[in-house]
Amino acid sequence: MTRKLALCLLPVALSLVGCGPVQSTAYLLDAEVQIQAARTAGAEKLAPYEWTAANLYIRKAREEVGFSDFEVAVDFAQKAARFANEARARSLSSKREESPPPLPPTMSAP
Repeated sequence: MTRKLALCLLPVALSLVGCGPVQSTAYLLDAEVQIQAARTAGAEKLAPYEWTAANLYIRKAREEVGFSDFEVAVDFAQKAARFANEARARSLSSKREESPPPLPPTMSAP
């Protein structure tokens, strides 16, 4: 009975071994996409604190993946994505505040 249980649980245990690299890669890719979106929004100039934090966290996440510490890498990648989202949002709101109000429509002469 114990042998049958062990044989049934072996594939499950082996499948869980590969989850760390897959999950960390997915979070890294998501964070990189968020950082690119922040760059497009001008976060380098308009939200420098959040921009810098996002880039430092993604760098640290890549480093932890290199050391096969996938759980920590996921945490850093999530922080990078969160700061990148904040940088993008702050940049977009700064751009809205800076843009001049629209001109009133001109009246045509009769």
